[in-house]
Amino acid sequence: MMPEAGPYLSVVIPLFNEEKSLGELHSRLVGVLKSLDRTYEIIFIDDGSRDSTYKMICDMAKDDPHVVAIQLAKNYGQTAALSAGFDNASGDVIISMDGDLQHDPADLPLFLEKIDEGFDIVSGWRKHRVDNLFMRRLPSFLANRLLALVSGIRIHDFGTTYKAYRREVIKNIELFGEYHRYIPALANQIGASVVEIPIKNINRPKGRSNYNIGRFWPVLLDIIMLKFVVSYLARPLRLFGSMGLLAFLSGFSISFTLSVLSFAKVIGPLRERGALLLFSVFLMLVGLQFIVLGISAEMNSKIYYKVSNKYIYRIKRIEKR
Repeated sequence: MMPEAGPYLSVVIPLFNEEKSLGELHSRLVGVLKSLDRTYEIIFIDDGSRDSTYKMICDMAKDDPHVVAIQLAKNYGQTAALSAGFDNASGDVIISMDGDLQHDPADLPLFLEKIDEGFDIVSGWRKHRVDNLFMRRLPSFLANRLLALVSGIRIHDFGTTYKAYRREVIKNIELFGEYHRYIPALANQIGASVVEIPIKNINRPKGRSNYNIGRFWPVLLDIIMLKFVVSYLARPLRLFGSMGLLAFLSGFSISFTLSVLSFAKVIGPLRERGALLLFSVFLMLVGLQFIVLGISAEMNSKIYYKVSNKYIYRIKRIEKR
């Protein structure tokens, strides 16, 4: 007996206290998915909600065979919730979206059109944003420009969750921290093709947003980390070694120049230049430390790629029919 084929499409939706929007989201999503004439599953991930979110998705899973309800042990954050959904998705194409009705299910066919054209990742672009200018749009604009510069991926909107992925691509990307925003940049490392499509940007109709201006600063730190991951994770010695060589050679040049000038009687004894001499020795020591750090990071990188097999979440239970 042949095993039953999995669905073509998996829709992954992380949830945190979304009881007010869940019913409408499920109804609208099912209406769109049925019109596509493709097999599908909807994976809801409850990320430690304190309201009745998990009970609602469990009831949906009992009534709708296409629904899978996952409950995480606590609130891990959106990246971990998405990772849990991706790991449990069985579709050839995986689409992630928010559960607060800010992403319109009617846009879903637009993503599939680009996947059918051969792209590996289709990223949504909130081209005409309706968010607050100073609290959301301006910080988002600055962060997106920095991300495009650092990653080399010329897309306008890294922040939206609304994206489509080929299964074989997303399964080869390890998520951690808040890195769900940077999947296109991480995917570019493995040669994935990325395209961007405009999507509707809708004000959250129910509930309250969990976003605030304070999240902009962690994003800036993430950008620094992303640059390291994108450019130097597999070769950290290039980064630390270059810094180390620069510091060491600068210190050595200062010491050598002082010694030559002192020996040639151009300047007085070296003890009269004690502060500068000590600074040059300091630079050489720092340079050596950076080189050693680079070698250590290089070895750790090799170990990381060989033995990394950890999850950033723990599933409490899964319900499906």
